[in-house]
Amino acid sequence: MAFKFIPGIDYIYPSGGSSGQAFVYRGDRLLVKTTDQGPAPLAADDLDGTLPIAGTQRLALGRIGGEICWAHRLGDDWQPPPDWHFEGLRNLFGRLADAPMAAAGYGLQIVKWLEAHRFCGRCGAPTALGRGARMLQCTGCDHILFPQVSPAVIVAVVSKGRLLLARAGRFAGRMFSVIAGYVEPGETLEECVRREVSEEVGLQIGRIRYFGSQPWPFTGSLMVAFTAMHTGGAIAVDHNEILEAGWFAPQDLPEIPGKMSIARQLIDWFVAQYGTNRI
Repeated sequence: MAFKFIPGIDYIYPSGGSSGQAFVYRGDRLLVKTTDQGPAPLAADDLDGTLPIAGTQRLALGRIGGEICWAHRLGDDWQPPPDWHFEGLRNLFGRLADAPMAAAGYGLQIVKWLEAHRFCGRCGAPTALGRGARMLQCTGCDHILFPQVSPAVIVAVVSKGRLLLARAGRFAGRMFSVIAGYVEPGETLEECVRREVSEEVGLQIGRIRYFGSQPWPFTGSLMVAFTAMHTGGAIAVDHNEILEAGWFAPQDLPEIPGKMSIARQLIDWFVAQYGTNRI
């Protein structure tokens, strides 16, 4: 079963008498229960008399199978029972089933979006959830806000059977990854790929090909992945965002991102195309 968005669904889901799966957040962490199959989101029946959410709005997200999925955010003053706990979504990758993981990522973006736009940026009046569409509407000037997604590109650059990998200052330890960056207003995805590679490592590229995409809920981004070939220039890192970079053969890779990211999918693609041993 997959998580399915429902076009035009009301965000507001009535409290009481509900069924389905509940995605409950504190900060960036999801409330899960421990089962024999591993962590799982709560069922609606789990919430009866347990969470302090009676009479509050539940935010409809979509459906898994025939069951509604909805989200709610908790404050810091409530402690879960022993067999429940809050866990970061990054740690849940590979442990939570794909459909609940997709719903959890979407729900996190929605609750963070609602918190960031409690007041209208145009006139300062409070906003309210719209009905029949995923939107917020200002109670003063009727300005409408929709959930926002920040597009970003990520690219695997190949030269003579080697992959360009770089270490950014934000990475933990000695991890290297492929080049990525946010799209500027008025910029095409391909233009962004060329600019990011040029700015961060001083290289020129060509043969840019679409690879795939991945929603990235931690930053509210949509990662759009490409492959490309090196056409000119020598590596010259900016020493601002990128600390070091180099060309790596399939059998001689440094520490790389985990399987949950499309960055790793690009690296695995490179190994499958240019290496004799898969990682």
